[in-house]
Amino acid sequence: MSEEHSIAVAKASVMLYDDQQKKWLPAGGAQGFSKIHIYAHERANTFRVVGRKINDHEVVINCSLTKGMKYNQATPTFHQWRDSRQVYGLNFPNAAEAKAFADSVAEVFARLGGGTVMAPKGGDPNQQQAQQQQQQQMQQMQQQQQQQ
Repeated sequence: MSEEHSIAVAKASVMLYDDQQKKWLPAGGAQGFSKIHIYAHERANTFRVVGRKINDHEVVINCSLTKGMKYNQATPTFHQWRDSRQVYGLNFPNAAEAKAFADSVAEVFARLGGGTVMAPKGGDPNQQQAQQQQQQQMQQMQQQQQQQ
């Protein structure tokens, strides 16, 4: 039996920021919702975010949450953070699910003894651009799912 267990779960589309193209791209190359878990390893006091696409179970994110990290709620439904290699984004279907996930991240940071969950802001043009892009992608995904 694994020593890891899920302490939070949410539905979101996983995005990765491409520095060269200066835009968010869907993880796994195709748009679609994923089931996102925060897994805890109690004995080691380690935590990671793991997401699998709902339609084909492809792992699209497997990232540690570490002390000192910043988790930014760029908008009420789009959250982002970075590790040493990548900038990750989660586009949630609604604000309630996003807030519940952010609350779980805050709990992880408390257990780790450090980390910041930044509240949503509305005035940053980069965040507004990201939100618009995410809303368009969300609408496209919903249309594609309705056609299936």
